[in-house]
Amino acid sequence: MSTTDRPEDTRTKIEKTDAEWRAELTPEQYAVTRQHATERPGTGPYLHEKRAGLYTCVACGAPLFRSETKYESGSGWPSFFDAVDDGAIGEVTDRSHGMVRTEIRCASCEAHIGHLFPDGPAPTGLRYCTNGTALKLKPDDSQD
Repeated sequence: MSTTDRPEDTRTKIEKTDAEWRAELTPEQYAVTRQHATERPGTGPYLHEKRAGLYTCVACGAPLFRSETKYESGSGWPSFFDAVDDGAIGEVTDRSHGMVRTEIRCASCEAHIGHLFPDGPAPTGLRYCTNGTALKLKPDDSQD
């Protein structure tokens, strides 16, 4: 399904004050998810992660990606070729830094996750280029 064909999300939106987000997130998580910062390439968590599981939003816990869609893009950030479902990721036009890109956000809490590019592998041809700091892996073998 192309990104323009994705249906409108009907999930409950999570809204918190800036003070609440600051209290719940580490300074790095807050900078990435709430202030749209980007971790330096090759430095964030999950870049080389191989365990099977579900990647969730670090801010609200919403499911975002499955490990089966993760691949090595060579970009320096964890990359996925598809979201866990059609309503998991919100897309916003990003005109910062003299470029036009598609920013990806958690559809539940609007946390900045990364950017979407049309240069990924089959079957979608998409690359969800994520900040590992914005994600939390729930391994399939975990007891939580």
